[in-house]
Amino acid sequence: MASASYPIERTAIVTGSGSERGIGRDLAGRLSRAGWSLGLIDLHAGPLGDLARDLKKHSAADIAVAEADISNPSMIDDAARRFEAELPPVLAVVNIAGISDPTSFVDTSLERWERVLRINLTGTFVVTKRFVPGMMARGIGRVVSLSSTAAQSGGGTYSAAAYAASKAGIEGMTRAVAIEVAATGVTVNAIAPAIIDTDIMGGRIDETRLPYFTSRLPVGRLGRVDEVSALIEFLIGPDAGYITGATYNVNGGARIG
Repeated sequence: MASASYPIERTAIVTGSGSERGIGRDLAGRLSRAGWSLGLIDLHAGPLGDLARDLKKHSAADIAVAEADISNPSMIDDAARRFEAELPPVLAVVNIAGISDPTSFVDTSLERWERVLRINLTGTFVVTKRFVPGMMARGIGRVVSLSSTAAQSGGGTYSAAAYAASKAGIEGMTRAVAIEVAATGVTVNAIAPAIIDTDIMGGRIDETRLPYFTSRLPVGRLGRVDEVSALIEFLIGPDAGYITGATYNVNGGARIG
């Protein structure tokens, strides 16, 4: 089945958009300037409200925010109903919300393991599952979820077994859902960043910590949030309809092949 034409009025759902230095916040700004309406989700409402007010100063985009735990289906359903009532049809879902965890496998408790997988993997499942049926019914949609280089390498500079497993799960789910929904005009892809200059790596990477991280990157520098958000914008855009089930590495050469 051919997908429907790419709509002018469209909404992107972005999770994890409250972090001041995060990919989600940069993406929200990029999309609002490009004419997208936004449904922003984060665990804390305060930063979302500040972000929405700031975005409205620079664009005419419709923006709605929701405080929600992405792994809680009832909270996501409440947020989705509000977005669907207040905003244009949802064309894209971008799953960014997640947590890192550097705990070694032998030191990882079952509680910690389940928390990381619940937020990173189950949260991505819950949000995606809530919005994909509407996209399928409309004949067009885009899903992009954040994986990590850790999913392919088994860990990283600030991540270990639980985190790597959760991100590997996202990549597997991405491929499976992509196959299931491909004929309906919905695409599903993942992005696997390495070390991006956000606060998920145990806080700000200052000059003291910087050499430790850059020594693991062939390009010799940290990645920027805009380098990830630019790729997301492309993957949810009109020119990416023939791309699905793919994982894009944005890693400065940390893992090649």
